Amino acid sequence: MIESLLVANRGEIARRIIRTGRRLGIRTIAVHSEADGALPFVTEADEAVCVGPANPAQSYRNVEAILDAARSTGAQAIHPGYGFLSENADFARTVEGSGLIWVGPGADAITAMGDKINARNLMAAAGVPGAPGTTEPAADLGAAVVAAAEIGYPVMVKAAAGGGGMGMGVAADEAALRTEYDKVRAFAERMFGDGSVLIERYFPRVRHVEVQILGLADGRVVALGERECSVQRRNQKLVEESPSPAVSPELRERFLAAAVRAGEAVGYRNAGTVECLLDPASEEFFFLEMNTRLQVEHPVTEYVYGVDLVEEQLRVAAGLAPAFDPDALAPRGHAIELRINAEDPKRFLPGPGAITTWNEPTGAGVRVDSGYVAGNTVTPFYDSLMAKLIVSGDTREEAVERARAAVAQFEIAGPKCNLPFFAELLENPEFLSGDYDTGIVSRMR
Repeated sequence: MIESLLVANRGEIARRIIRTGRRLGIRTIAVHSEADGALPFVTEADEAVCVGPANPAQSYRNVEAILDAARSTGAQAIHPGYGFLSENADFARTVEGSGLIWVGPGADAITAMGDKINARNLMAAAGVPGAPGTTEPAADLGAAVVAAAEIGYPVMVKAAAGGGGMGMGVAADEAALRTEYDKVRAFAERMFGDGSVLIERYFPRVRHVEVQILGLADGRVVALGERECSVQRRNQKLVEESPSPAVSPELRERFLAAAVRAGEAVGYRNAGTVECLLDPASEEFFFLEMNTRLQVEHPVTEYVYGVDLVEEQLRVAAGLAPAFDPDALAPRGHAIELRINAEDPKRFLPGPGAITTWNEPTGAGVRVDSGYVAGNTVTPFYDSLMAKLIVSGDTREEAVERARAAVAQFEIAGPKCNLPFFAELLENPEFLSGDYDTGIVSRMR
């Protein structure tokens, strides 16, 4: 097993990786910005190195500073978590070129899946179904208008290099397309340094379902079930659950087989997620994208399949066999994750601030992956995620009941917080029925 691990991330995911590292006897090294020096992940690591100011470009995305920290502490491997440099193929190559172990998929797989148009074409060649859309970037507005007319309105206008729900717009007609195309292109150039835009069919009522895959050290790709991710605001997830209440055993078999083909098509190693759109009426699903990293919502899979995905990432990176039997994977029970964000519960606008009260819920089937404690400050420099509340039960109904109790017990004061939204959602008849789609939040507001 790897002996020393630098975690090139912050907050709850850094703390979560450090927890598994400690259990496995691995020496852990945290890197942090000047703004994050007092957060729990810094003190819980065996060593910590400040890599720059609060601005992520000068700290968590500062490749040289992170590599210097790895060299100075004698780190053997680097785990990028999610966000920041986790899907940066150049960083992965640089890490490996420096003689360090990269805890993630190979740079070639990251590159192949990083461009949504290229990914769509690769998946089509592998027999993974995709939504109708462009196979090349729409070079200009005129090309986008022609493509949309062929595909049929409404269409989704999407940044080819985007991710995390960013860089997308919906156009119901040509007039809207002209506005959205310019808006998405400008956003993509500013945020991703790549203004390439694709056009694809937009489905007004759709579910967002993804499959967790793991490329093993021996070359096999296995699927660890699906996650339902349809509770979203601004195309960004708020709630995830596994198994999906929309997926029958027969549909699950098709989903998982397609996800394995997707991984095999790019020689995938380590943890990744194949995201799809599901038409609940026809049970047709379409490839959306592949996230070449650990997902925020990985804990629900851990509960249902009884695995530690961070441990499995480390084992793959070290060339070791998995700690589970790949031929005996089967889901047990149900798990739900709620993303506790520093944002107001109505409009979901960020609300950073100093935390004066932080009391986490406890009890059977309750897990909290948090990045903060009382006395810390949620700053405006990073994502608003403060913690993930994960609950599990033998049935979905039991998981929902435990989620209600846990939300009521969770006390946070200081920054704005979306806990009241979850209390409302957990009483919502549409959510409770399991028959919901990506429009559920907008219907609640």
